[in-house]
Amino acid sequence: MVDVTAGKGSSGSGPNLGIPSLGDFGNMLKRGDIALAIGILVILAVLIVPLPAIVLDLLLAISITLSILILMTALFIQTPIEFSAFPTVLLISTMLRLSLNLASTRLILSKGHEGTAAAGHVIEAFGNFVMGGNFVIGIIVFAILVIVNFVVITKGSGRIAEVAARFALDAMPGKQMAIDADLSAGLIDEKTAKERRKLLEDESGFFGAMDGASKFVRGDAIAGLLVVFINIIGGIIIGVAQQNLSFSDAARTYTLLTVGDGLVTQVPALIVSTAAGLLVSKAGVTGAADKALIKQFTGYPQALGMSAAVMIVLGLLPGIPMLPFLLLGGGAAALAITARKRNHQATIDKMKGEADTPAAAAAAAAAAEEPISASLKIDDLKIELGYALLPLVNGPDGTDRLTEQIKALRRSLAIEMGFVMPSVRILDNVQLEANTYIIKIKEVDAGSGRIWPNQYMVMDPAGNQVGLPGVHTTEPTFGLPATWVDGVLKEEASLKGYTVVDAATVLSTHLTELLKANVSDLLSYGEVQKLLKDLPKEQGELVKDIIPSQITASGVQRVLQLLLAERISIRDLSTILEGIADALAFSRNPSTIVEHVRARLARQICAQNTSVNGYLPLIAMSAKWEQAFAESLIGTGEDRSLAMQPSKLSEFMTIVRDRFEQAAREGEAPVLVTSAAIRPFVRSLVERFRSQTNVMSQAEIHPRAKLKTVGSV
Repeated sequence: MVDVTAGKGSSGSGPNLGIPSLGDFGNMLKRGDIALAIGILVILAVLIVPLPAIVLDLLLAISITLSILILMTALFIQTPIEFSAFPTVLLISTMLRLSLNLASTRLILSKGHEGTAAAGHVIEAFGNFVMGGNFVIGIIVFAILVIVNFVVITKGSGRIAEVAARFALDAMPGKQMAIDADLSAGLIDEKTAKERRKLLEDESGFFGAMDGASKFVRGDAIAGLLVVFINIIGGIIIGVAQQNLSFSDAARTYTLLTVGDGLVTQVPALIVSTAAGLLVSKAGVTGAADKALIKQFTGYPQALGMSAAVMIVLGLLPGIPMLPFLLLGGGAAALAITARKRNHQATIDKMKGEADTPAAAAAAAAAAEEPISASLKIDDLKIELGYALLPLVNGPDGTDRLTEQIKALRRSLAIEMGFVMPSVRILDNVQLEANTYIIKIKEVDAGSGRIWPNQYMVMDPAGNQVGLPGVHTTEPTFGLPATWVDGVLKEEASLKGYTVVDAATVLSTHLTELLKANVSDLLSYGEVQKLLKDLPKEQGELVKDIIPSQITASGVQRVLQLLLAERISIRDLSTILEGIADALAFSRNPSTIVEHVRARLARQICAQNTSVNGYLPLIAMSAKWEQAFAESLIGTGEDRSLAMQPSKLSEFMTIVRDRFEQAAREGEAPVLVTSAAIRPFVRSLVERFRSQTNVMSQAEIHPRAKLKTVGSV
């Protein structure tokens, strides 16, 4: 029983040791990967194995059918990426045509003396139909087909594919940043972002593959031309020398067969080349080709009307046949009138639809009578641009570089400082100079500068003037000497070691520093309420214990603002609230509470100021200046203030400035360490001439922090 089952090739659990049956072979062909592999092997086998004429006729019919299928698919798809397998299909169809070329060449040269049907009826029919009994006509027609395919269609589609691939690759980083920015802003979810990234990768890979695949068609045209030339010369030599045919008979027979063979292969090649051209030239068009063309041609009825007028005038000229031009002119005029009516009706329907919506009605009512109180509203953050800077917001290529950078900036500042910055309003101001911008915080000018959208700012890291031709200026954020240069000098500036940034980055960097310098003013009461509401449930109980019985929400806001004023992140709000709860046992003064909270944040503050080498560089206050500050404090308790002689204040500022400049020359960015009692007063003095210098108390140094003293005051 087992032997019989195995011999039948059963699908039972036992091993199949017999020869596969026809059923097994059919099951194999049902699998697409195996069927494709077998098809490729058949194409390669045709290159080696001689084919009878009837089989060649069948394969030539398959080649023509496949080329028409490719063309129809390219016409009806909505977007080019839907036919992403086109480069692979193009390679397979090209290999099929070349293998059939070789098979037909073998038949023509070996059996051409038997008559015009030696290479099959398909080649004979094409030869007789096109040549009409005159092989010179056939050669000319074939040459024209090759020229059209090789010089016009293939070359044009190859160039389009090359440019499309280049632009797709160049635009990929910007498109990926736009997707990340939309995801960060909450405009799309993670699933949509993945789909858009996948579509972007597929688009880039498709145009890159099309750039290479266009070379297949180009090579196919050259190969077809060479095969025809070789077949004609070789066939005449074989017919005259070996088959004892006259020169005229040999020329007529072999030329008919060869030209017929060339036409049978070049017509499918021309069809596939047309499909490739349609596919790559459809990069900016969505929808089937017929709908897209009809929509765009009828979108401007005046163009159709002018065309109709020109054709009617041509039809009235003497000597020109009137009927075809008048018919075409009348048809174009009728189409123009129909398109005009349809566009007009579509506009009316759109306006009615917009007017019928409640949102549109509300907007119209608001525009009709805007309340006076609306003019009292102020923008927390606003950027006003001169008219020459508008390409930063809405570039000619559809990019929005400045807006995308601001989105990324708000996200990074939220992570760094612990709360979400207000949105930035961007608008143009015709009263500004063309290349000038102004950054306003709560409607007050906070900074301004001049930038050039299509140029690059180049700076020398050493602080020297750049030795390149351009507009010399001062960098608006840090006041360094800089030069605006054209894009052609960008690579040269980079090779010289200069820092090169574009206009949008200059503006966003300026905005970043202004936000960090004024971050405490942007923490509103509403934002504090939102932060407290978003706390975990366990910390929410602590909030209920201290607010409002011991401290108000505005008191917490003031503590957070004092921390932000010294660029201390409030992201660890739980620890900050615990420190506030501890400090409320002995003080209600926000400044005193802040000092206690800073001690609780010692690990964070030390990590924030730790150098790349893993240690905390510091400049220590000497006992002399510690005592000088302590003796200059007047008042008691929380009403103390600093009353130091102006000469000593000037001396202190000079020493501090010298010590920090010396540390900077040594590559260090140290903090100034004082005792906890005088830290607030030292900080209030230092921020007047070195606002970015961090002043820490000895209580804020974490026990596990690695310290390195780089100087003393």
